[in-house]
Amino acid sequence: MDKAARQRLILGIITEKPVATQWQLTQELKKRGLKVTQATVSRDIKELGLIKVPFGENRYRYALPPEDRRSNPYLRLERLFQDSVLKVDFSENLVVIRTLPGTAHAVASCIDQVEWPEIIGTVAGDDTILVIVRPKEAVPGILERFHALLHHRR
Repeated sequence: MDKAARQRLILGIITEKPVATQWQLTQELKKRGLKVTQATVSRDIKELGLIKVPFGENRYRYALPPEDRRSNPYLRLERLFQDSVLKVDFSENLVVIRTLPGTAHAVASCIDQVEWPEIIGTVAGDDTILVIVRPKEAVPGILERFHALLHHRR
């Protein structure tokens, strides 16, 4: 199965049932005869722009973002910051963003999509994002943007 067909299958799976983790999605694909790695599923999630949305009490599931969030990554980033980010801190040229569990990948992907030239890249775990900034002198400006996203209210 090619990538496009696999990604269509992923969209079908997350539409028909709540899928909360990459591991769970990998298992669902394997049930349908696909042998995929968690790394492949992770890339597919990023490319599809999937986000985690609340489902029940203290639970989350993968979903497509609303249409307007996919077309404008800055608006999506603003929403993700308000919904998911708990804290922003830094040391030298490294910015650390703490998020709700399971939401770091979506936030990091959106930061990457905004393509701010001072940000070299991001590395995301489950609830922590490392943002690498160059030059070090650009960190205050990046922090200002992140704090504005975090505290902006519509």
